[in-house]
Amino acid sequence: MGKGNNNSSSNKKNSLPQTPKAMKTSPGKAREEFSREFTELINKNLNNDGKAKASNQRNKNNK
Repeated sequence: MGKGNNNSSSNKKNSLPQTPKAMKTSPGKAREEFSREFTELINKNLNNDGKAKASNQRNKNNK
């Protein structure tokens, strides 16, 4: 005979990790958090672009 004829599947394969209730957030709060983070990134990029443009303008004026 071959190896064990155990055809039952394990419970570990069919289950997904669960998030504790204390760590869950509502969809509205998640959207709010994402929009806040995107706004911060956009503002940061706009500020950096403005600094780069000002620096380029100064370099042109100095020539």
